[in-house]
Amino acid sequence: MGPPHEDAAPSPEPADATAPGGGTGPVEPGEVHRERVLPSAGTWVAAPALAALTGLAVAPLGAGAVVAAVLAVGGVVALLLRLASPLVVVTRDELVAGRAHIPRSLLGAATGYDGEDARRQRGPALDARAFLVMRGWADGVVRVEVLDPDDPAPYWLVSTHRPADLARALQRRPADG
Repeated sequence: MGPPHEDAAPSPEPADATAPGGGTGPVEPGEVHRERVLPSAGTWVAAPALAALTGLAVAPLGAGAVVAAVLAVGGVVALLLRLASPLVVVTRDELVAGRAHIPRSLLGAATGYDGEDARRQRGPALDARAFLVMRGWADGVVRVEVLDPDDPAPYWLVSTHRPADLARALQRRPADG
């Protein structure tokens, strides 16, 4: 069970034109911030490494089996990594993080963290009631206070590669443009 603002089904995602490795794409009309939290380069190494190991395991079956296994396993791992990469979007009206969304009118202060400060937010400083959209491959996080008295989560903690940009987008009030 998630916070009251989380959909049971995925919310429709705007067209995503993410740049390879950067995890960002063009901001679409009505959006203030847009980021696909893609795995780091080191995480992407998992796909060919696992594919190569699978190729070694099926090598006794012949070259055709090796090629098929390498392509299949590499493709599946790459697809799973992509599917596990949440889209974080700030519009004039709401924050969308993966499948969850919350109206900006219910959000308070947003603070970006990276490095040791981000590690502290993910660990010792974490409130167990917080709503998390976390990915281990993203160093930065943004903590966004929830003002809704009916929401059990005191804040959202969202992984991002650009914590300062996301926090700035959330601090900008919709009337600010």
